[in-house]
Amino acid sequence: MPQLASTARDRDGTDTRARPGRHGRDRGDACPGALRLHPADDGALARIRVPAGLLTSAQARVLAETADALGDGHIDVTSRGNLQLRGLNGQESAELAARLDGAGLLPSPRHDRVRNVVASPLSGLDGHGHADVRPWAAQLDELLLASEDATELSGRFLFAFDDGRGDTAGLDADVTLIALPCGREALLRLAGTAAVRVPAEHAPDTALLAAEAFLSAVRESGSAVWRVSELPDGREQLTLRVARRLRGADVPVRPVAGVPPLPAVSAPAPGLVEGPAGRRSLYVLARLGRLTSEQLHRLASLSGQPGGADDGPAKGELRVTPWRGVVVPDLPAAEAAAQLRELSDAGLVTGADSPWHGVSACTGLPGCARSHRDVRSDAAPGRADAAPGSAAPAAPEGTSLLPVHFSGCERRCGRPKGDVVDVVAGGNGYTVAVQAEGSIRERAVPDGELAHAVASARAGRE
Repeated sequence: MPQLASTARDRDGTDTRARPGRHGRDRGDACPGALRLHPADDGALARIRVPAGLLTSAQARVLAETADALGDGHIDVTSRGNLQLRGLNGQESAELAARLDGAGLLPSPRHDRVRNVVASPLSGLDGHGHADVRPWAAQLDELLLASEDATELSGRFLFAFDDGRGDTAGLDADVTLIALPCGREALLRLAGTAAVRVPAEHAPDTALLAAEAFLSAVRESGSAVWRVSELPDGREQLTLRVARRLRGADVPVRPVAGVPPLPAVSAPAPGLVEGPAGRRSLYVLARLGRLTSEQLHRLASLSGQPGGADDGPAKGELRVTPWRGVVVPDLPAAEAAAQLRELSDAGLVTGADSPWHGVSACTGLPGCARSHRDVRSDAAPGRADAAPGSAAPAAPEGTSLLPVHFSGCERRCGRPKGDVVDVVAGGNGYTVAVQAEGSIRERAVPDGELAHAVASARAGRE
C-alpha cells in the first residue's frame, strides 16, 4: 500500500533529521518514491525513478496525462534525472501506482526507490565519448531488479556511467564507471576515489558488485549509513573489498596507479546536437526544472513521429538529464531546426543565450511550508526585483556565467553540483553566496538590489 513520508532535506537532498553521525543515521530513509509519497503544502509528491533518464514516448504521454488527471499539471525534473509529480491527492495513490505500473515505470515495487542511475545523456548521439554507456545503464537496471540485496540500498545511493566526456562523473555518485579512451575498459570510482579498471563489458555487473559490497560493509560495521562517503572504515577498505569480489566473480581487474583527477561536471548546452549520418538531436531545458504536461506531450510527439526517433537508433525515446533537461534523439537534420524553434515557442529553454539558462530554484512557497519566499517567482527573468539573466553584465572573456540556484531556506533543496551562486531566502530577505574554486563569498542583499547582486555574482564580479 502506498505510504506518505515526511522529510526535511539539506542542499544535497539529505534528510536533515537523519544526518550521519559517529554511528551513522539516526532514523530510516524517508526518501520519496512512486509508492512512498511525500506530503507537501501543495499536496503529495511522487518521485518516479527513470534509470539513465530513458523514457519512451508512450511513458512520457502517460506521465503528462497523470500530471493532469491526478496532480497539478506539471512534471518536475530532478538533479538526478528523475521525475516528480506534485499536487497529488494521497487518496488516489493506488490509481497513481496502477498508471505507472501499466506504463512500465514501476517494474518492481520493492526496488522502486533504489533505481537511481545517471548516464551521459548524449552518449551514442554526437560522436563524443569513448563508449556508448546507455546499454550499461539498462543492464544495471536489470541486475538491480534481480538483486535481493539491492532492495536494502537507500533512496540516496547513486550510480553514474560517464562515457569519458566528464559530464556525469562529477555528480557525487556512490559508484561511478567512466569509459576510458581505449573504449575497452572502464574506471571504477567509489565516491570519487579511484578503485580499479575493469573490462567495459563488465561495467554493469561491476556497479552492482560494488553496491552489494557496500551493503556488506554497512552490515559488518553496524552503522546506519546511506552513502559510500559515510562508511566508518572509509572508501579505501571498500575498494579492497570490491576488488576481491570482482576477482571472485572472474572479472579481470587492473589496479590504478594514483588517483586520476575527477572530470569537471560539464553539462551539455541546450540546442541542436550534431550527430552522424545526417541526424540531429535536440536538447532543451525545463524552466526552473519544471515541465508542463503540454510540453511533455510535445516532446513525446517529436520522439515518436514518423521520420523521427522511431526510425533512428533511439527508437522513440526521450532522455531526461540530471541538468533538468530532455534530449530528443535522432531527428532528420532538415527538420531539427524548425522543431527546436517550436519547442522554444512552447516555453522550453533551447539556447545558452536564454535568460533562463543556468537558473534553478527549489519549490518555495506555497508548496513548501519551510520556505520563506516564493522563490520560483523571484527567480523568473524579467522581474524588476530579481532578474538573474536580464541584468547580467558580460562575463570575463573566456569564461561563462555561473549557474544560480534560488532556495527558500538553508536546506538548498535541488542545488546543482559544482560552482554555483546560492541565493538563499531568510526571514529578512535574501543572502547571495558565491561558491567557486573552493571558496565561499556571502552577503545579505536587500530586495531592491537583488537583481544586480545576482547578475554580478554570476559574472564573477562579486
